[in-house]
This record gives sequence, structure tokens and C-alpha cells, in this order.
Amino acid sequence: MRKVGIAGLFICVTSLASGAPDWPSLEKIVERNPLPGTEFLRASGDLSITMIEGVDRFLDAEIAAELKERRGGTREELARILGLSRDQNPEDNSFRYAGRRWGVTGNGRNYTVNEVRWKTFGNTEAVGLLFEPSGGAPLVDVIALPDADQDPEELGAMEPHSERQQTHPFAAQMAMAGCRVLVPVLIKREEHHAMPMREWLHRPAWELGRTLAGYEVLKVLGAVDCFRKDDPSRSGKSTSRKIAVMGWGEGGRLALYAAALDERLDGALVSGYFGPRARVWDEPADRSVFGLLRGHADAEIARLVAPRPLVIETGHFPEYGFRLDEEGIPERIRKGAGKRGKPGRLLQPTDKEVRIETGLINTDAVVLRSVNRAIQPESWRTLMKKIGAGNLLKRGDKRDFGWVAVKPLQTGKDIARRHAEQMQEIVRHNQQALIESERVREELFKVVRTDSVESYKASIAPLRKRFSREVLGEHAILQKLAEPNARTRSYQRGPGTISYEVLLDVQAGVQAYGLLTLPKGMKLDGSEKRPVVVCQHGLEGRPQSTVGEKDYHYYKAFATRLAERGFVTFAPQNLYLGWDLFRILQFKANAVGCTLFSVMVPQHRQITNWLAGLPFVDAERIGYYGL
Repeated sequence: MRKVGIAGLFICVTSLASGAPDWPSLEKIVERNPLPGTEFLRASGDLSITMIEGVDRFLDAEIAAELKERRGGTREELARILGLSRDQNPEDNSFRYAGRRWGVTGNGRNYTVNEVRWKTFGNTEAVGLLFEPSGGAPLVDVIALPDADQDPEELGAMEPHSERQQTHPFAAQMAMAGCRVLVPVLIKREEHHAMPMREWLHRPAWELGRTLAGYEVLKVLGAVDCFRKDDPSRSGKSTSRKIAVMGWGEGGRLALYAAALDERLDGALVSGYFGPRARVWDEPADRSVFGLLRGHADAEIARLVAPRPLVIETGHFPEYGFRLDEEGIPERIRKGAGKRGKPGRLLQPTDKEVRIETGLINTDAVVLRSVNRAIQPESWRTLMKKIGAGNLLKRGDKRDFGWVAVKPLQTGKDIARRHAEQMQEIVRHNQQALIESERVREELFKVVRTDSVESYKASIAPLRKRFSREVLGEHAILQKLAEPNARTRSYQRGPGTISYEVLLDVQAGVQAYGLLTLPKGMKLDGSEKRPVVVCQHGLEGRPQSTVGEKDYHYYKAFATRLAERGFVTFAPQNLYLGWDLFRILQFKANAVGCTLFSVMVPQHRQITNWLAGLPFVDAERIGYYGL
């Protein structure tokens, strides 16, 4: 041990004394020539960024192609992509009156308000305000969903929102008309750990095959279970036995999803959400659903509601954005941003765009209304008529709700505490799902046999296919590769190596770029064949990061060092470069059920095919080395 230490110290001191750098000494080649057997590479500029921008255009085309086809989806598939199939609500469920003190929180002109809870997936509970008419059975049951940044109290014009509401206080208005109205708490968008809180919860859920929207839809469906009981609450069953769902902004999105998934809901009102989803990748991260545009854009989801009535309001949308520039457009920073969250803003489609999307539903069950403030009494009364309960409703005074608190109302601090409890429950559920995922994987891989190589290959093949199609995603057009049409030019030389820039065609405008490094003096005529090591960089890296001084402290020029030892090396440019640039690629790919790897795998297939065809390469010995 002592001898090794002394030897290491001697080498270190000698290196420092000589002044020689640790990285290989490489020089740019001035007179650039192509690799024999290839065309000369004439492209200029930053070829790494050019390649990534080409993939961006390809994904735009893929989104356009999906939206041109507009194939319809199914309830089962919508439930799967939202993650509902991975969690279940309890079968026996009911509302429990909660609040700081049991009993009525307050009275309106002819209704009471209570805080209630009900069980949902895992060990979580949902919480909300229940508005119940006084002096008789409710006429209709309604689940009223606020936007993410609205408290349930705002929908009832209750303190601290008694003076100002973004929408009509439709929960109070409907309660005055004789409806029993439940207003659940949704997760807010307020910033948390340098990103919106909804994104902070959505990210781990996404990795576990779930979504934040899926969790909140399950809470809505749990409320439907409660309303279907013989005695849903103190006021008994509703006269009409009808259940409707409605919402604004994020609440409108959840109302649309819930109505599409659960036929026990007799109708829906969607306000401040419905429209074209071609730019879903430009919205906040929690709006992302894997494969949404492959059959589940808004019109296709609305078809799943039919023939039940659907009222759509346009004209008044929530305003929200994260990491917006001075013009209110989501940032596109190509080097580390100060905040980790995805740049995005809520879309505000024009009335014309909403009309076009609504026209694709192809059903008479849809009513489209343009409003300047959501949710108009005329809109929800229209829905009540459509579900057969309109004649039962009372006419209330729209200006005075007669609100009187029986107890001290929730303060801003109490509301924040209630919201924090809901957030922490989802955090715990995500962590529990992570723990259980090991068991799920073990169950999935039980079919794999390891008694022989042949058995292993046969048993792993279906899982490999599933991984490619369902996890990474596949673009049909990239499954058949174009001719590589290799263009190359000499790039750098060192004492024992020479490297070439390489640009290959993959398909449909997608290209592959990288650096090929050869041992100097190696015969290229096929009289000798060398093994190849594909040397991959990490996040925000480039091929140049693996060959010389650039990023040497990470990569130690391993692509060049291997070539000095006699290997052929190829350092490809992978897509994870450019900060927001490649992250937006990921969201675009996700919209059509794909990932960055749905493009990178065909790129690497083309690279290895081309390498295998070079006369000086041993096609049976190509390996991957990534840092």
C-alpha cells in the first residue's frame, strides 16, 4: 500500500513539474476532408443545436398529424393515461361533517354550509364545503369545482372572499335555487421549491404512472359515490336523483374528465378550459398527460360525455403563467434558469377556436355559450333543464345571499392549513406508491425465465416490446430508417488519434450528429477490423465533452483515451441539451405518447447500423459507455 501511494505521489509531482495538462493535446484540422467512402459535410453553425431543432420540427409535425386524424379514444384508455387504474377509492364511502367544531359553519338565505371530508385513494381524504338547502330535500346534487387558485369559500361568496370573486359565486347561487352543492379543495399553483406546487406534486406522480389530475378526478368520483348513497348527508336524497358536475379553469378540466369517465354523472358544465390542445406542451407541467393527443383531445373527451348534456362556456379563462418573459410568453432559456419549474401558461383560446373544437364533437347534446364572467346562472340553469331538473329549481335573489356565520369563519391561515394537509396527503401517497412499485415490478417480471439463454430471450421479448411501445413510445415513421447519407469532415487530431464530425439522416428530418475518433495510422480498407465504443455524454453535454479539454473534470476525455488504446469510438449528440429547448421537446413528445428516447433510440439504431457497415469496424463488437 505504501509503495502505491509513493508511486502515485511521484507521478502527480512529475506531471505538475512538467506543466503538461491531464487532457489530450488536440488541434483543429484546417484542411478538412471527408472520411473515405462518405460525402463531405458542408453544414455550418452549431450542429448539435441544429439537430435538436430538427427534432423539434419533427415533433410539431407529429402533433399536427395526430390532430388531423382525430381518432376517438375510450374511457378505459383515458383512465389509464390519467393513472386512475393504479389507485382505487374505497367501496363504502360517505361524507363526514368536519370543521374545527362539528355542526353548521354558517347559514345563507335558505341554505347551510358545512366542511365535509370523504375517503379517497390510498389513505387520503378529500375535503370541501357542502352547501345544503334548508327546509327540505335538495333538488339536484352538484359537484362544483373551482379553479386551482380559488378557495371553495370564493364560490360561496364567503369570507375572506365575500367582497370579490373571479367567477359568479355559483355554489351559493345554486344552493339558493335548491341544489346541494359540494365544492372540493384543489391543489393550488403557488410556488413551492422553485416551481408551481401542482408541478411539484405532479412530477413524482408522473414517474409512478399517475398524474395530479388523476388524483383529483378520483376525489370527484369519490364524491359521486357519496351522493349515490341512500342518505348522502343530513338533508337526505335529492328529489331528482340527478348528479351534475361543473367547474372553471382547472375545475372545468376535471369536470370534463370526470363526466367522460363516469356515466353516473348526468351532465357537465365546463367553463374556462375547453379548446384546442395542440399547444398543451406550452401549458404548465401538471396539464401534461402521456399520449393525450392520441385520441383524447378535448373534442374526443367530450364525445365520451355524450349523449349526456355538456354545456361549454368560453370567453372567461383564468390567467396564470410561470417563468414568463416581459411579453408574457413562457421563457426559453438555453442555460440554467433560476427556477427549476417548467415555463408555461394557461391557454386562452378565442371564441372561434373553441367553436371549431366544439364542432368536432358531432353531437346535439352540447351547448356552447360565450360569457364575460364564469359561471353564469343561465349556463347552469341550462344544464339543469338538459338533465331534466330545470323545472324544480327555485328562483333566488342573485344579489343577496343572506350569509350569516354561525361560527367564526375560516381565516386565511386556516384555509392555508387545510390546503397544506391536502398537499401532504398526496406527498405521502406518492411516497407509498414508490415503495410499492418494487413489488409491482417483481410481479411484472415473474414471467422472465433464466434457466437458459434461449428461455430468457423468449420470455423477455414481450416485456422489451412493451417497454418500447408504452414506456419510451414509438413514432411509426421512425421505425423504418432512411439511408444514412453520411456526411463527414475531419475535425481534430492528437498525437495518436484523428476525429471526424459525422451527420447522418435518420428519417423525416431527424438527423444524428456526433464525433468519430480513430486510432492514428489505422488501416481503413477493411484489412483490419476494430471494436467500437459508443461514448455517451450526460445532461447538457456534447460530443466535444468526451474527447478533450472541454468538461475534462467530468469525462476525462474518455472517447479519445479509448481511441489511443486502439478502439474506434463514436460520441453521439443526445437530445438533452439546451435547458428549456430539450425539456420542451420532452413535453411535445409526451403529448403523443412518446419521450426523448422515442427519437434517440432510432438515432442510435442508425448510428450503430452505419458503424457496423464501415469496413474497418468489427460489427459484432459494438459497445456503449455512458457517463
